Amino acid sequence: MIVADISDVPDVSAEWYRRIVDAAAELPAPLQAAAAFATEAVLAVYVAAFALLWWRARTRTAPVVARALAAPVVTVLAYTLSETAKEWKAVDRPCRLLAVPTIAPCPEVGDWSFPSNHAAVAGAVAVAVLWSALRLGAAVLVLAAAAAASRMVVGVHFPHDVVAGFLLGAVVAAALPTIARMGETTVLRLRSRPVGRLALGSGPVEAPTQPLPVR
Repeated sequence: MIVADISDVPDVSAEWYRRIVDAAAELPAPLQAAAAFATEAVLAVYVAAFALLWWRARTRTAPVVARALAAPVVTVLAYTLSETAKEWKAVDRPCRLLAVPTIAPCPEVGDWSFPSNHAAVAGAVAVAVLWSALRLGAAVLVLAAAAAASRMVVGVHFPHDVVAGFLLGAVVAAALPTIARMGETTVLRLRSRPVGRLALGSGPVEAPTQPLPVR
């Protein structure tokens, strides 16, 4: 399928977009509805993953707590940078540029396409969770990749929008350890207060030691 040249959009990305949305149009209506719901509902899963990290960290050391708290911070930072890039590039949505029917409604004019904010958040969440919990992070990584790809399936992003957004989020989240280290002292200070201990836990409980027998 040949796609006409579009400014700021690689031809191969536009062609793959057409193939993806054409295939999505053949899906049964229940699957289309599920895709439209899941592409937004996955955000609640990210929040749940952050909440789980925080809950687990309450009985751990200050560095672990700091990493858990830094996860949503780097995610918000990734979103902010992605949104800034969108406003700078100002590339229109593929559903409008190519005038094709899509599963999700085409976003309004001015809600730009490149890069994908959803993909940026997905990439940041995946890497941020991996820094704290490998098993949970691996599961979130698979889910995040699927969620990012779903933005193409529902027709609101070109493939290169999604790839760029996901990589942006992952790169930003790679800085999580540095950000977390800056917060360790704050965690210790908060844990020294009743309200802080309630929110952040009191840390690991040391096993009682037995005195050595006198010989």
